[in-house]
Amino acid sequence: MKVIIPIVFTIVGLFILYIVIESAVRKGINNSIIGQFLEKKYGIKEDKKSFLDDDLDNDK
Repeated sequence: MKVIIPIVFTIVGLFILYIVIESAVRKGINNSIIGQFLEKKYGIKEDKKSFLDDDLDNDK
């Protein structure tokens, strides 16, 4: 039991860190000059609400 609790906390902490870094990078790219140029050139791409949007069973 002493080994399981730190492993669970580590996994949860890494997942939260992943979400924070991903959103910061995405926001940084979208607000950059190159990101704005690409949006104007190719149009605004609809943001995915979840990683489950890539699921093949999710038909729209």
